[in-house]
Amino acid sequence: MSHDQIHLVEDFTLDIGRGCLLRDGEEVHLRPQSYEVLKYLAENQGHLISKDKLIEDVWQGRAVTDGSLGKCIEEVREALGENARQYVRNVRGRGYILDPEAGKYKKLATSAIQTEQIDLIRVVVEEETEGEDDQAASQPAALLVHAATSATTAKASAAHAASNAKYVVGSVKRHRRGALLVLATTVIAAAIAAFAYLKYFDGRSQAITSVAVLPFANASANQNLEYLSDGISENLINALSQLPQMKVIARNSAFEYKGKDADPQEVAKALGVQAILTGRVMQRGDDLVVSAELVDARDRTQVWGGQYSRKATDIQAIQEEIARTISEKLRLRLSGAQEQQLTKRATENTQSYQFYLNGLFNLRMGGFENVRRALDYFNQAVTLDPNFALPWVGVANANRYLTFHSLLDPKEPLAKAKAAAQKALELDETLAEAHVALAGIKQDEWEWAGAEHEYKRAIELNPNLAEAHNRYAQYLATMGRHTEALDENERAQELDPLRLGLRRQEASFLYLARRYDEALEKQQQAVKMESDFRYSHFNLGLMYAAKGMYEQAINEYQEFISIEGETTNSQIYLGYALAMSGKRSEAQAILDKLMRTKEYVSPAELAVLYVGLGDKEWAIASLEKAYAAHDIRLQYLKVDPYYDSLRSDPRFAALIRRMNLE
Repeated sequence: MSHDQIHLVEDFTLDIGRGCLLRDGEEVHLRPQSYEVLKYLAENQGHLISKDKLIEDVWQGRAVTDGSLGKCIEEVREALGENARQYVRNVRGRGYILDPEAGKYKKLATSAIQTEQIDLIRVVVEEETEGEDDQAASQPAALLVHAATSATTAKASAAHAASNAKYVVGSVKRHRRGALLVLATTVIAAAIAAFAYLKYFDGRSQAITSVAVLPFANASANQNLEYLSDGISENLINALSQLPQMKVIARNSAFEYKGKDADPQEVAKALGVQAILTGRVMQRGDDLVVSAELVDARDRTQVWGGQYSRKATDIQAIQEEIARTISEKLRLRLSGAQEQQLTKRATENTQSYQFYLNGLFNLRMGGFENVRRALDYFNQAVTLDPNFALPWVGVANANRYLTFHSLLDPKEPLAKAKAAAQKALELDETLAEAHVALAGIKQDEWEWAGAEHEYKRAIELNPNLAEAHNRYAQYLATMGRHTEALDENERAQELDPLRLGLRRQEASFLYLARRYDEALEKQQQAVKMESDFRYSHFNLGLMYAAKGMYEQAINEYQEFISIEGETTNSQIYLGYALAMSGKRSEAQAILDKLMRTKEYVSPAELAVLYVGLGDKEWAIASLEKAYAAHDIRLQYLKVDPYYDSLRSDPRFAALIRRMNLE
């Protein structure tokens, strides 16, 4: 064999000259970094190498985490075949060893140690027959010992013994039977301790089934980088939410703790999770330093912590590394597709990604100007990289927001929203957020079956996506399926427990179900918890008016307008309450003003004001106009209490049939 080649195990050889792994002379694919790890272990085979030493020598001072090393080790094992774990071993808490001789040894079945049902450990050693006959056969001496696995086994003793008890390495020959018994007793004790260790530590790690990612702190002096720390946090939430059997708290609830120095146990209790991920982001010149820590809130122990120093342009790599490391630390079994989804690079264009994060930051703030600004950022992102799916979802959501809140004539923005959502799905059909966006647009277009299909597909792809459950709940309420709507809302609240908007939605669903007293109670409960009451004021106005409490409704609408400013829809509902309370002249003045305005006025909502004024003909005419214009507000025709006085009219019933809302 050439001096440039190192025989590893079985028929595998490392060709140093060519820089590759060979099997029977054929090259086996390995990533360059994984090859370097294997080469280092091969050059030091038989020696235990600590993780720190491996990282220091292989990565030569570059900042990496245990997760990067772990991924390389797994790729090396995969390349070496099904027996690789015998040769490339991890000694818990100490490091890795490449031991080609390990395959010759008999191993204690680790599955027996790790399974609670097994309580017998069979220790086999070979005793060399004493005597002068060189041909004498060695006879195995076996001991069957009952392993009492007490839950009270001291953790410290278990941990000490476990590293030596995973395998019985070797058929040990002794001339004295007494030594055999000592060895057997030692191994049994170590195996029992290992069982307790694995049961305690592995069981505890696997028990973490819920996590919250709190907003990473912006540790830089520059507040303009707030979008960056928020963006890292939100994208980690999105990535981790795709992990199997893992409950991940949604962004809105997690961000309630932004800027707060909260106790992890108190946060975990409030959010209903077991683990908390926190972090800090600091920019130093062109470099970005991100630190992160995963804490088991049940006992305040650190599960993992790491620090990353990269170029600011490499922000996605940091997010991918953190997400992958957490999945490893939580010992989640990921399929190849799941692991690929977890670490998928959204775009190679760093400037496009920066524009996307800025757009996300502004969209989350809401309000007309912020959403317009967000739309501009999203458009810049897709201009730089048309194959970047996420900002296309942003374009869809921003356009729909502007139409849904009656801020623009819906025709042009809705067309743009639909095209953007479809583009996102062409690029990535597995993007749950894109399915939610398209579902909302189909709902606006009265494609009821298509909308429900998209909502269900989004939830199938990402059951942790609270917004998918929320929007599906809204769809179900629109269809008059009130019990299902409340069930979906409950699931959304489990994933996003501090998002008060979901409590307002629950109150709205009760209102649409004509359960007015319950709706008022829920809405008033939400008000007590809110610092921003504006939307609650509007909802309370709707509910008071539905109960015939018009003066209270007027007060709530006026409070809303004092905070949010005049919008055409708030004027319409205020006008309705004024008319129904007997203040007809004030209501008429509002109608006249709406007739003169250049702002968009929803004809479906305008019909509500005509109802308040007692003008049934104009109300029906306005609804027909809404149908012709495909007004998105008309989707509530089946369930909105404001139309109840029109339901006996045959023309109204015909309109319901034309919209397939029967």
